[in-house]
Amino acid sequence: MDVVEVVVTADEASSAPPTPSTRPGRRPRGLRGFHPGWFGAVMGTAVVGIIAITNPGSDPAFAISARVAAQTMTIAALALGVLLLVTYLARVVRYPRESAQDLADPTTGALYGTLPGGILVIAAALAAVGPTWWPPSTVQTLVAVLDWIGVPLAFAVSVLFAYELFVRAELVPESVNGGWFIPPVVNIVVPLVIAPLIPFASPTAANSMLVVSYSFFGMGVLLYLVILTMLFQRLALHALPHAALAPSLWIGLGPIGVGSLALIKLAAVGAALEGPAGPSVALGSTIVATILWGFGAWWFTIAAVLLLRYLRVGSLPYGIGWWGFTFPLGAYTVSTVAVAQAWSLRWLSWTGAGLLVLLALFWLTVVARTIRALSTGEI
Repeated sequence: MDVVEVVVTADEASSAPPTPSTRPGRRPRGLRGFHPGWFGAVMGTAVVGIIAITNPGSDPAFAISARVAAQTMTIAALALGVLLLVTYLARVVRYPRESAQDLADPTTGALYGTLPGGILVIAAALAAVGPTWWPPSTVQTLVAVLDWIGVPLAFAVSVLFAYELFVRAELVPESVNGGWFIPPVVNIVVPLVIAPLIPFASPTAANSMLVVSYSFFGMGVLLYLVILTMLFQRLALHALPHAALAPSLWIGLGPIGVGSLALIKLAAVGAALEGPAGPSVALGSTIVATILWGFGAWWFTIAAVLLLRYLRVGSLPYGIGWWGFTFPLGAYTVSTVAVAQAWSLRWLSWTGAGLLVLLALFWLTVVARTIRALSTGEI
C-alpha cells in the first residue's frame, strides 16, 4: 500500500561477490533485513474482502460468490498477518539496532505504519465479514481486542516517524515520497474500527468513542494535507521519483478513500447520539465525503497517467512497494460504493464494481510477482 527498495542492476549483481546474506539457508541474515513494509500485503488483501462483502453493483446473482470471496480474503489476511507479526517481533527482539535504523530512515520509517494498519484493517474486515461466521458478541470482542492493539500503535508510529524527521540534521526535498501517507491513513482507519462498537456501548462510552474517532480522523486528515502539499511541491519542482517509488504515488488514494468512508460511517453510528442534529450531520458528512471522493477521482487519474509514463519510458522494478497499488485503490473502491449508496446512484455503484475488478487484477499481479520474487531470492 509502500516501500522503497534499493534497486541493483544486473551488472552490479553479477559483479558483486557472494555475501552471507545472499547465501541460501541463512535465516538470521534474512531476518536482519526483513522489510518493515511487508504488512502492506495484509492491508491489500484484507481490503479486498471488505469490498467483496458489500457486493458492489448490488446484483443478487453475485451475492453468494461475493460472500465466499470476502471470507476467503479475510482468512488469507488473517493467516498472513499472524505469520508476519511473528516475524516483525522476532526481528525487533533480535535486531533492535537495525529496526531502529529503519524507523529513522525517511524512506522506510513510515512503512512501520503498515503494522498497525494491517491489524486495524483486519479488524475492519472481521467487523464486515465476521457476522457471516460468528454471533455479534464474538465479532465485537475480536474487533475490540484488535482495536486495543492497533489504535495505540497507529498513534505511536505516526508520532515516532514525525519525530525522526524533525530531529534529522538535513533532509532534501527529494526524500518526500508517497510512503509518508501511510501513518496518516492508518490514523484515519481508526474511526472505521471503532464505529462498529459504538451501537453496543453505553451512552457515555459511545460519546467518548465518537470523540476519539473524530479526533483520529482529524489527526490523519490534517497530516495528509500537510504531506500532500509537500509531495505536490516535490513533484512539481523536482524530477519524478525513481521508478521503484512509482507505487508510492498511489498511496495518496488511501487517506481520501478511508476518510470519505469514515465520515459516512461515523454519521450513521452517531445519529442516535446527536439527537435532532443527526440528519444535518449526516447530510454534511455525505457532502464532505463526496468532495473527498471527487478529489480521489483526480488523484486516481494522475497516479494512473504517471504509472503509464513510468512503464513507457522504462521498466518498473519489483519491490515490496508494489503492495502500495492494492490497499489505496481498495480504500477508494469502498469509498465509491459508500458514496453511491449515500446518494442512491446505481451507476456509481457499478463504478465501484469496475474498480473492484481493477483491484483484483492489481492484487493478482502483485501476488504473482511477489511469489516469483520469493522463489528466486529477489526479495
